[in-house]
Amino acid sequence: MKTFLNAVKKYFADFGRAVAKGDIWCKLSLIILGAGYFGRKQIIKGILMTALEVIFFLFTGLFSINYIKDLNTLGTVQYEAVFDPLTMKNTVNDYDNSLLILLYGIVGILVILAFILLYISNMKAVYRLQLMKEEGEHINTFGEDVKSLFNGKFYITLLTLPSIGVIMMNIIPIIFMSCVAFTNYDMDHMPPNYLFTWVGLRNFKNMFTGGTTITFSYAFVRILAWTMIWAVTATFTTFIGGILLAKLINHENTYFKKMWRSLFVVTIAIPQFVTLLLVSKMFADHGIVNTWCSNIGLTGFLRDIGLVSGNFIPFLSKPGWSHVMIILINIWVGVPYQMLSATGILMNIPTDQLESARIDGANKWQIFWKITMPYVLFICGPSLIQSVIANINNFNVIYLLTGSTTTSNMAFANSNARETDLLITWLFTLTNDNSNYKMASVIGIISFVICALLTLLSYTRMISGDKEEVYQ
Repeated sequence: MKTFLNAVKKYFADFGRAVAKGDIWCKLSLIILGAGYFGRKQIIKGILMTALEVIFFLFTGLFSINYIKDLNTLGTVQYEAVFDPLTMKNTVNDYDNSLLILLYGIVGILVILAFILLYISNMKAVYRLQLMKEEGEHINTFGEDVKSLFNGKFYITLLTLPSIGVIMMNIIPIIFMSCVAFTNYDMDHMPPNYLFTWVGLRNFKNMFTGGTTITFSYAFVRILAWTMIWAVTATFTTFIGGILLAKLINHENTYFKKMWRSLFVVTIAIPQFVTLLLVSKMFADHGIVNTWCSNIGLTGFLRDIGLVSGNFIPFLSKPGWSHVMIILINIWVGVPYQMLSATGILMNIPTDQLESARIDGANKWQIFWKITMPYVLFICGPSLIQSVIANINNFNVIYLLTGSTTTSNMAFANSNARETDLLITWLFTLTNDNSNYKMASVIGIISFVICALLTLLSYTRMISGDKEEVYQ
């Protein structure tokens, strides 16, 4: 943090020095960005910088300022359509669109911030040109600057377009989504027919506190708990299962080895969503598995001992049953991939340690838990954390297995949630089925904070310091 603050301080100190000690061309650059380049005979660069300045003022003055000035209210003129009997058509007034005001307002502010950074960097650049001229150094022509972008500064050329793409496709949507969490944007306030406005922290209050009518807090606590249980359990069950299967596949029996490899190669070759769709049909209330269980009398036995109340086993339709089944199905889907990863790691375990353990009398299970597992955890630690975060946002498994189920719990139903939902699937239901964008945005922010904290805490502990000799 201290290093960052020092860098910011130096950045603005260099700008102040350029303003204070710059010559007439530098000071003119405070008004016309290209003036400093014109004074050093870099005419084309001066024209480009001046053109950027003109474009910025035209864009801001003629377009974005109209939206920025309405950001505090997000619009005040409601949509109205009045039927005109003379033309037999509806006449629409000049209404405000809250969605466009928020979006274009954010874009306008980001453009202004980008221009400020360009303004400061430009001033520092023309001051460096002044110093180079005073010291008699060579000042590049425009052609030489272009050549440097394909040689010494080629990294700038490569990163420019991807950086712009990240800003447009990631940064702006994230900022927009975060702002929606502080509005009342939902089905009852849907642009362009209706306006939405700022409500402060009310949505967060509704998410963490509630009553008989607002039940988001009831659903949130339970869905968050299930999300974390699912993420940790799904990650480590598939991880340990993958290691055990890798050990089995490397069994000395050649026939046994070929059989397992063939089975899991076929499993990996099938796309995950196809497997999940097939399994969801198989374990449906009237699917093939329930038919088989009924035929052998298992359903009747479970009904007699009170575990089942109907004529089928609710594998994916009743809380408890569905939670366990989701984890078991995920093991089947996820173990093959983890098995392939574990195979490569197991092949690199130092053989001298394994031989030493055998000589000292350790059996296979002791070697597995005392040497194999610690070594694999040491290698796969960052990958496991990434898998936990991926499972927090694992939309496919939950939605494809239980997306068609409903809940009988009215507190969940009032919040448009189900007992098997993760935060990500709850967010999807709120936006796609119920147009409750404000609460979905709150969930999105909470999910981001959880994932960010897990990543920062885990990675700083795993990769901080010198860890090369930890295992050895």
